[in-house]
Amino acid sequence: MTRVHDMGGRFGDGPVRPEPEGAPVFAEDWHARALAVTLAAGALGQWNIDMSRHARERLSPKDYACFSYYEKWVSALADLLVETGVLTKGDLRGFSENGEHPLAQKALKAEAVQAALAKGGPADRPSNRPAAFEMGQAVRTVRPSANRLVDGGHTRLPAYAAGARGRILKRHGAHVLPDSNAHGLGEAPEPLYAVVFPTSELWAAPENPADEVVLDLWQSYLEPA
Repeated sequence: MTRVHDMGGRFGDGPVRPEPEGAPVFAEDWHARALAVTLAAGALGQWNIDMSRHARERLSPKDYACFSYYEKWVSALADLLVETGVLTKGDLRGFSENGEHPLAQKALKAEAVQAALAKGGPADRPSNRPAAFEMGQAVRTVRPSANRLVDGGHTRLPAYAAGARGRILKRHGAHVLPDSNAHGLGEAPEPLYAVVFPTSELWAAPENPADEVVLDLWQSYLEPA
């Protein structure tokens, strides 16, 4: 999380206003279609969830600041479709030729959607990397928050937590490392931990100093405190 989207704890963006209970899941009809086409395109198997997240992060700062949530999804999806060769820019403009697409047989049919969603996409994997930290152990996150494999690449360590001191709350086993998976470098699974931080470690003037924040962080994001 090294780009404009890394907004956690940033001042000046105004208060977070939760939607009232009972509000519609989708504020507009096209939001549901944006979600549906994103899931359907992902089912073609040309990218993984980390690549999809990274595509949204790579939107220009101007677009990211102006687009709504699902506008970000649609714009990033268009980039992925072209980058992976699934479609051309001409296809997106409606200038495609007739004929069956090479990936047509992988299309997610309506009758298969419920089962696909129920199956999910588990990210836990076997790993030959042993856990380096014990329950309750004091740790510190690496600084700066950056991908150590790809310059400017995707990472799940938020900037506001870089260099913060916390303790291991729970071990989740080994999971796919997004920093590698987002860039086609393999899943590279490694231990994942729930790490608890006092808010005073994260922000200079927390509203409730006694509060704690729990983050799920990969082993390579951590070092002994």
